[in-house]
Amino acid sequence: MLSERTAVVRLGLLLLGTWLALFSVTRLVLLVQFFSVASITMRDVLQVLALGLAYDVSFLLYAALPLLLLLWLPERLWRRRAMFTALQGALLLSVFVMLFVAAAEWLFWDEFGVRFNFIAVDYLVYSDEVLNNILESYPVYPLLAAQGLLAVTITAVLNRWLRRAWQSPLATLPQRALLSVGLITAVFAVVLGVGQDFPRPAQGNAYLRELGSNGPYQFFAAFRNNELDYPSFYATLPQRQVAPLLQAEWQESNARLVDDGVLPVRRQISNQPLAKPRNVVLVTIESLSAKYLGSMGDTRGLTPNLDQLRTQSVFFNQFYATGTRTDRGLEAITLSVPPTPGRSIVKRLGRESGFASLGQQLTAQGYDSVFVYGGRGYFDNMNTFFAGNGYRVVDQSSVPDADMSFTNAWGMADEDLYRQAMQIADQDYATGKPFFLQLMTTSNHRPYTYPAGRIDIASGEGREGAVKYTDYAIGAFLKTARTKPWFNDTLFVFVADHTAGSAGIEDLPVANYHIPLFIYAPGWLAPREVDRLTSQIDLAPTLLGLLGMSYTSTFFGVDALRADAPPGRALIGNYQHLGLFDGRDLAILSPQRLTRRHDDALGFSHERATDNSDPLLRRDIAYYQGASYAYRQHLLSWQAGASWQQAHARR
Repeated sequence: MLSERTAVVRLGLLLLGTWLALFSVTRLVLLVQFFSVASITMRDVLQVLALGLAYDVSFLLYAALPLLLLLWLPERLWRRRAMFTALQGALLLSVFVMLFVAAAEWLFWDEFGVRFNFIAVDYLVYSDEVLNNILESYPVYPLLAAQGLLAVTITAVLNRWLRRAWQSPLATLPQRALLSVGLITAVFAVVLGVGQDFPRPAQGNAYLRELGSNGPYQFFAAFRNNELDYPSFYATLPQRQVAPLLQAEWQESNARLVDDGVLPVRRQISNQPLAKPRNVVLVTIESLSAKYLGSMGDTRGLTPNLDQLRTQSVFFNQFYATGTRTDRGLEAITLSVPPTPGRSIVKRLGRESGFASLGQQLTAQGYDSVFVYGGRGYFDNMNTFFAGNGYRVVDQSSVPDADMSFTNAWGMADEDLYRQAMQIADQDYATGKPFFLQLMTTSNHRPYTYPAGRIDIASGEGREGAVKYTDYAIGAFLKTARTKPWFNDTLFVFVADHTAGSAGIEDLPVANYHIPLFIYAPGWLAPREVDRLTSQIDLAPTLLGLLGMSYTSTFFGVDALRADAPPGRALIGNYQHLGLFDGRDLAILSPQRLTRRHDDALGFSHERATDNSDPLLRRDIAYYQGASYAYRQHLLSWQAGASWQQAHARR
């Protein structure tokens, strides 16, 4: 009979038991932090602990597999003194890694409000920027020293049990075989029975679901789930029903379909041309939530320039981001597509190019389309994405050091970025070429550092200072732009890529996706407030409408300024959950083909199950099923010289 007194079994219980204890402490610490966010019942606590134990044990079964190598080690090697020294080193390293993971989990939770997911995987890929960001944001070296000291202390305390395990008798051959088969069988059962959304539910309180998870388990599971096949995981409609639903969403008097097939996407958009081309400067601002604007109710005086700009612009006060990360915002603004599940198109390596993007449309009409990024554009695959979709790229690596007054882990300060944009605009103006500059800022990002002496909040003290510096830089940029000869012929657009925080009790807390949109062209566009519910995917067709351009569209958005535009809606999502908000209620699609809705989503937000008979849910499915199909079938690709007449001539 197998005895718990055998050497490798004791060693396994010691190592895995220590891991389990640390997982439990981490969960309890996060649970205590959650009490400050929302009320929680004892039933909730018990559910979190039970789910957490299931995921912890599942991860530990995987972690136990290397012990099988020790299990079959010959006794003459096991009994050597060097073996005990190696076990001591392995225990010390294991404890240090445990403590490091616990600290990383806490920091990740503080940033995103979730356990590890494929965002953490991406951060591992882009380790240079992320590591520098962490070094600039947190006292890393004192933390590592403290963790090292604590690891040595714990190892010293456990040394007595480690020696006892080393000195215990080895398992017999039948016992080794039984242990090996038992562990492999248990791991196989976990592979089949445990996943990211089972046993934890795929709906309900998002915080509790995350607390019941295991960070390392979710991290490794994210490698498998960074892109999800829509029909395999989500509710669907018969394909013949999707097309008419989407055509109703796109119904505008200036739009005509130019193809047929299962899902006709291409439409010829006819607009009244302007007397001469207008330039465009589109500034995508890092993490600017609408809630930070003084004109939206914030009382800290962080955005005086943007508050003034609101009175001078066409301002969209019900504008929503599609996702929770920069690549999602760039995807929506550039391609005008909903946030399909898994990774954004920007980061689908080898399949991120060749689309009928906003930049490609303008390049085809004679514009110099330039993506100008404050950081290094290999991050999030931005350089490859933009270069493959009609833009030329200028990023931090293109800029001489002398032209950058301040940099941090993520790139140059916003002021330096705007100076680069000014130089490009001046050069294009001198050659008589209209320009489209799509900027992406970095300053409003942890570690929240910026040049000294600009504002009355010291650099590096937190988000408030970064927001105020972001506002300052915009004010300085516009002040300089007004002195330029191209200013009166230029459309300035300021929009956020996403909000500063999207986590909440709900999977898709609608209010946390609210961002501002300013379209500023004094002497050309009369200032006004736009109350229409609008999504980031509507920005590209709206801009082309303002520019008076006719074009062949593959956009899923519409011109939000047209009087005959269809009813507004916002498409919001994260890496798993896909939502459509109609201004009052929210429909959500989740893996395992789960469907639900939140009635009064900005208020009481009552969640209930629903099915494909629900008109709101059908709209939701049509957008995401249609976008996934169009992407996979290459219906969104750029066709040089395509027009309504040419398309019909080929048919």
